Amino acid sequence: MLAYITWTADPVAFLIPFVGREVRWYGICFSLAFAVGAWLVWKQWRNEKLPEMWFEQLFLYVITSAVIGSRLGHCLFYAPKYYLANPVEIFKIWEGGLASHGGTLGIVIAIWIYSRRVTKKSMMWTFDRLVVPVGFSAAFIRLGNLMNHEIYGHATDMPWGFRFIENLHHVARGYEPIFSQPSHPTQLYEMFFYILTSCICLWMYWKRKDHKYAGLIFGVFLTGIFLPRFFIEYLKNVQEDFEVGMTLDMGQWLSIPFIVAGLYLAWRGWQKRRSELHSPKPRYAKK
Repeated sequence: MLAYITWTADPVAFLIPFVGREVRWYGICFSLAFAVGAWLVWKQWRNEKLPEMWFEQLFLYVITSAVIGSRLGHCLFYAPKYYLANPVEIFKIWEGGLASHGGTLGIVIAIWIYSRRVTKKSMMWTFDRLVVPVGFSAAFIRLGNLMNHEIYGHATDMPWGFRFIENLHHVARGYEPIFSQPSHPTQLYEMFFYILTSCICLWMYWKRKDHKYAGLIFGVFLTGIFLPRFFIEYLKNVQEDFEVGMTLDMGQWLSIPFIVAGLYLAWRGWQKRRSELHSPKPRYAKK
């Protein structure tokens, strides 16, 4: 007998009293992603006794760039013809459609500006601190995808396969749910690697003090996030029709530059760390 999990979670967490406005789990998860990330970065800020104003500006830059980048990434990477023909639809962020690659690219651009205008330090200095908790934040967003019954994988006979509701919009109108075949819960696969990556980055920052070696933590982060993502994409259903028949889907093509950059930065940072640890210590003459 085939074992599987029937996932019946309601994407709506609750309704706002008197207004009747829906509050969805995805929105709650998105908010928690930023709240948890900000709290952990603040702990690092206090540990290094860095200016509070730098943190406030960083928080503003990251939130703004992540939301704008994620939305534009979805619109321009996955459905450019539609959104370029209907540009007003780009602003309807409440209707869904965010791309993590776009959010990452948006943050990279924002940190370049932030480093030049605020800290006057290198981008790597900022990234080696910023990315430490980002894996936890990304895991919250994938949890939101799980609650939304979206971005799941191909059919599977594994006992942890999930049956997702395929007709969510109709269920909200009183129709009986139609479930998918037992499918790979790729949201959970990605969550696992995101949390693992953040745990490694936390260990590197707090225990090994690897933020001293520019780009090392950032490189490990990029590799830990996007390399698993590349392979998990093979298990996912295509998100857009144009991806059907492609050797690599859009998510994989967009992951490749981040993987290459991550491996290079991790290698370069590791070389710096190794060089410092193995360099002869200076000897001082006795007085």
